[in-house]
Amino acid sequence: MKPYYNHAGITIYHGDCREILPKLPNVDLVLTDPPYGIGEDGGQKRRWRKGDGRCKVLKPKHEAMGWDSSRPDKAIFLVMMDGGNHYAFFGGNHFADMLPRSGGWLFWDKNIGGDFSDGELIYTNFGNAIRKYTIHPFAGLSGGKARVHPTQKPLEIMNWCISLCPNNPQEILDPFMGSGTTLVAAKELGRKAIGIEIEEKYCEIAAKRLAQEVLF
Repeated sequence: MKPYYNHAGITIYHGDCREILPKLPNVDLVLTDPPYGIGEDGGQKRRWRKGDGRCKVLKPKHEAMGWDSSRPDKAIFLVMMDGGNHYAFFGGNHFADMLPRSGGWLFWDKNIGGDFSDGELIYTNFGNAIRKYTIHPFAGLSGGKARVHPTQKPLEIMNWCISLCPNNPQEILDPFMGSGTTLVAAKELGRKAIGIEIEEKYCEIAAKRLAQEVLF
């Protein structure tokens, strides 16, 4: 397999994770935000009802690419869990029928208001009590204007997930890499990381982010 990007312990593969995952060595932590199958890949208008009851139409910023048209199947989750000593999956409630029982859930309190969800559930096998972290989803992203991916997460939330993982993980894998925030967090923390992304557009965006002196 030829990497799309490979520098200073950070590697990106462009392709389908179903084909690439079985060829990779085991890692300390699989940290990823899989598609939920709810059409968040761009190209749609959104209505946001503010806390004061007023409604605002949010025009689409990202082109529709189709990658969020369905959920990954159970076989992908089995490969991800088999390949990592620990794992954390954003949107875990969307995959509860595919995952073993766990008490170590994380809750991202988005503090956003309006008619959006109050937060997001993250499934883990960390073995911890349920933990909560409060940060706006556009924190560090100029109110969302600097978001280069429709479901891009703040860097701070990825750092938090890594910090809670037992045994201080040194090798991190993100099979649904998107714009590369997991890899940027790993680089910032001095860890090795591998990302897999099926859309070449986002591979290029992630590579450019990783090449920045100031990470975002």
